[in-house]
Amino acid sequence: MTYLVRASVLSDLDAGTLHELLKLRVDVFVVEQECAYPEIDGRDTESTTLHFWCEDEEGTPVATLRVLRDVAADGTYELRIGRVCVRADHRGTGAASELIDRAVAYIGRDSSVMDAQSHLVGMYAKWGYLPAGAEFVEDGIPHTPLRRNEGRSER
Repeated sequence: MTYLVRASVLSDLDAGTLHELLKLRVDVFVVEQECAYPEIDGRDTESTTLHFWCEDEEGTPVATLRVLRDVAADGTYELRIGRVCVRADHRGTGAASELIDRAVAYIGRDSSVMDAQSHLVGMYAKWGYLPAGAEFVEDGIPHTPLRRNEGRSER
């Protein structure tokens, strides 16, 4: 299946699309995975956060992720992929791959990190994301920190 992949900063999202992206994340992370945590964490509103999503034939978001800019005290930054999720009925259809392809193209050669659910580490290796620390448990789910392209960037 081929998806239309879109990207936008929050200020350019219409209210309906924003609602669908947040609903998808809550449906997957909070409801399906039974993790009670503050899904709406304030990072979506940062001017440097870029939201990516795949739409089905009806224009409904079925997969999403966001790219954040984590800034260090010295002014360098790392880009962080996070909140990667796919609606249950679209898993295994290539939606996640299309999203990550677009996010990696956006990131380019810049350093980037993510904290992946540990059972997905092999999938992310296809884009060069390799374990960069010890496994940890977050909200009852094992996660592994991953890194792609060593180094930090300045912009």
